[in-house]
Amino acid sequence: MSAPAVTLADDFNATVAAGHPAVFRWVKMIDEAFAPGIATALEGSGHSMTLDGQYGGAIAKVGEELETVEAGLAEIGICQSLFDPAKLAVQNVTYYTPFVSDDPRLVSELMDDLHGSDPRMTEAYTQNGVVYLGGPVGIDDYLLMTTFPVESLADLDGKKIAAPGPAINWLSGTGAVGVSGNLTTYYNELKAGVYDGVIVFASAALPGKLYEVAPNITRAGLGAQYAGALCANADWYDDLPQEVQAALNAGADAAKEWYLSALEGAVETSFKVMGENGATITDASDEMRAAWAAGMDNAAKSWAEGLDATGVPGTEVLALYMNAMRDAGATPLRDWDKE
Repeated sequence: MSAPAVTLADDFNATVAAGHPAVFRWVKMIDEAFAPGIATALEGSGHSMTLDGQYGGAIAKVGEELETVEAGLAEIGICQSLFDPAKLAVQNVTYYTPFVSDDPRLVSELMDDLHGSDPRMTEAYTQNGVVYLGGPVGIDDYLLMTTFPVESLADLDGKKIAAPGPAINWLSGTGAVGVSGNLTTYYNELKAGVYDGVIVFASAALPGKLYEVAPNITRAGLGAQYAGALCANADWYDDLPQEVQAALNAGADAAKEWYLSALEGAVETSFKVMGENGATITDASDEMRAAWAAGMDNAAKSWAEGLDATGVPGTEVLALYMNAMRDAGATPLRDWDKE
């Protein structure tokens, strides 16, 4: 009579943390695709899940999402490797390997597959008390937007160019003066003349109206990137019924497809609208791209060896990623892992 009842079905609740507001595509995918994907996967199971989105720094600032999920203040979050490089080091491999692929779908799906197949990619999550769910945050091909026309690398000499995080390494060998910057300040700094240009991606350049202050757009194929993914608190996830765990992964898969499809449409629209609003869009010549890649420092090698020294398999992951990209059909301008 006093034996506990066995619960065969339940409604689970989860708080989802994101430092960015919901206007950003990688946050919007939570409500637009992740939640519906979970609901679809749970149909007929007797279980359900309700998500409470806490976005825009409500409980976690940008780069604090992993720690918030690890502490159990949120069950799920956007673990942003780009903004948490100390804890998610190997996840930043794409930012140290420019000129590999300009296809965000290829980069995102490959990184998602590597997380699912190679424990070296998920070790950092395990060490920090979270589980990788999926829903990779892909970034479209980075390009150069400047206040002056660019016809050759010589045009960059002495110019102040802002770039985010590791992307500042991409300016080595160009003669440009690299300045650390981010999307929140680009417009005003360009307008004030603090920068002569920025390294940015089209889907962010349009809503940021950067074409108004830097109307010269040079597509150099610097590369599409991987910036993070959905993660869950490990203790919470492990206590869930197996079918609910599977539903979370199914929801993340739905979010991935929604996100990439929306991104691809946004990139096409961005170039169209920026061109209609006076931007001059040019493709860098093969010679310019080859010279740019050849002149760069091999930051990937230094990054990987630095991780090796701390016990993190940086060199192994660098080779893993580059080999996987080549096997997938990418043609890197430099084989960063073989030098």
